[in-house]
Amino acid sequence: MQGLHLTADLYNCACDSKLLIDATQLADLCRSRTVDAGLTLVAEKWHTFPDYEGQPGGVTGMLLLAESHLAIHTWPERAGVTLDVYVCNFMDDNSAKAERLMRELLGSFQAKNEQIERLQRGDETGPGAQGELLLESLDATSVYGFRFNRRILERQTPYQRLELLESPELGRSLRLDGHFMTSEADEFFYHEALVHPAAIAHPDPKRALIVGGGDGGAAEELLKHPSIEALTLVELDEQVVEVARSHLQAINKGALDDPRVTMRIQDGAEFLAAAEPGFDLILLDLTDPETPAGPLYTEDFFRQCQRVLAPGGALVLHLGSPFHERDQVRGMAQTLRAVFSQVHGYGVHIPLYGAYWALAVVSDQLNPLSLDPAQVQARIDARGIGDLQYYNAEVHGGLFALPNYYRALLEPA
Repeated sequence: MQGLHLTADLYNCACDSKLLIDATQLADLCRSRTVDAGLTLVAEKWHTFPDYEGQPGGVTGMLLLAESHLAIHTWPERAGVTLDVYVCNFMDDNSAKAERLMRELLGSFQAKNEQIERLQRGDETGPGAQGELLLESLDATSVYGFRFNRRILERQTPYQRLELLESPELGRSLRLDGHFMTSEADEFFYHEALVHPAAIAHPDPKRALIVGGGDGGAAEELLKHPSIEALTLVELDEQVVEVARSHLQAINKGALDDPRVTMRIQDGAEFLAAAEPGFDLILLDLTDPETPAGPLYTEDFFRQCQRVLAPGGALVLHLGSPFHERDQVRGMAQTLRAVFSQVHGYGVHIPLYGAYWALAVVSDQLNPLSLDPAQVQARIDARGIGDLQYYNAEVHGGLFALPNYYRALLEPA
């Protein structure tokens, strides 16, 4: 009995209206998506309801699976669909197959609004009683994960799948396209490490740019530096910003609405191509290279960043896991070296990312290692920076003390 039960209520579907009234077309879609997900079709039944008051009737259908079932009902008068996918995990864990089937069907109906529920079934005292287990891959053979006892929301934005979850350990947590992004409990590991090494190394940062960072965590850290007069935040997905404003105030502390912040909902490459020089700091707070942010990890984009940096300015970005993604980290370092004269790699373990993570401060002039701990502390004190949970004067230099395997990835080819 133990298994995963997924349900979805879809409203205002923007798909071809025939998909909601043509049983043959709907059945073909469900069969193909089921087989593509790796599930086993054993029988099926479809029924089209008669027209009512001049409106076409909807369709009800069910696929019986060796693993359990898929049920679907359409409501053409409301452009609505209800979906029900249940898989048994007694012999094998079919959860990923069920997730894929649901994801593919959701993409096909293009609902403007949706409600999605997940229920772990059939094991009264098993791990499912402690919350929904979500896993993420670090590479082809390594995975990690967390349990969440509440789903606050889930939606398909124009760019990615957005989930907001909650657990006693992590608090509210943002997930995009199946990748953990930030959580209330551990965000300081990433955001403080991303922002403060370069910001403290800069003697007087006034203008800054964040590309990505729609959760507002990086902006909140950067605004702790009182010299910041203007911060531009360029985020592709407006719905990330909306969710952050409504649900992630513990992370951004209202920074997204600070008067010093200018919000631009725009593609980062498009913004940089038209931007005027003068930024003291640029932070690339992006999803990984295999996501829609991929074009922002190229030499052309890095050269655009270099063009708009003020003299003495620096670019900061994350490179990935130096253990699990060695080729990616090595390749990124070489690309950055082709553009900037200085590439200073550093690293921090980030619990939500399941690994030790590589970042870099790159510049033609700014060297974050030029400050000793006393100088770092003097700048922290002079700027009145408090509420730091990770970063301090000793940690500043320690972040750049690299293990040999990671250091080797940064060496020139």
